[in-house]
Amino acid sequence: MPKIIALPTEIARAYQAGAADAHGQPPERATSDGSGNPCRHCLRYIPKGAEMLILAHRPFPSAQPYAETGPIFLCADPCIRHTGDEMPEVFTRSPDYLIKGYSDSDRIVYGTGIVVAKDRMMDQAAKILSDPRVAYVHIRSARNNCYQARVERDSTA
Repeated sequence: MPKIIALPTEIARAYQAGAADAHGQPPERATSDGSGNPCRHCLRYIPKGAEMLILAHRPFPSAQPYAETGPIFLCADPCIRHTGDEMPEVFTRSPDYLIKGYSDSDRIVYGTGIVVAKDRMMDQAAKILSDPRVAYVHIRSARNNCYQARVERDSTA
C-alpha cells in the first residue's frame, strides 16, 4: 500500500521561523477558526483559536510549467510531522479529493488525474503508482486544488 508523505519538517520549520514562501513573502499569521485549516506538516486540523500560517507553497524542487503553487496552512508553533500508516485526520472531512500522478521529472502524467471518494483514495493512488511513468502522486483539494500531501510507493513493502 502506498504511503502518505507530509510536508518535510525542515520545510515546515523554515516557514515557522519566517522563511519566505514561494512568492518571496513571509508567511501570514492568522487564527484558526477550527473548521477547515489543515496543517500540511502534522496533517491534522489546526485547533480553533490556535495561531496558524498561511503561505504560498510550491511542492516541487524548481519552478517549471507544471510546478503548481498555491496556498497552504501550517501550525504556527512546531508540530510533529505525520508518519505512519493510519489515515491522517485531514482526509476525514471532505467527501473526495483530486489525485494525480507526476513523473520523476515532476511533470503531470496525463490521464492520471481523478477526483475520487475519500474511502477509495489510497486504492486509486496505488493504481496510479502502478504506472511505471509515475514517480509520486499528489493529493489535492477537489474544490480548490490546494496541495494536501504527497503519496509514494511504500519502500518497505
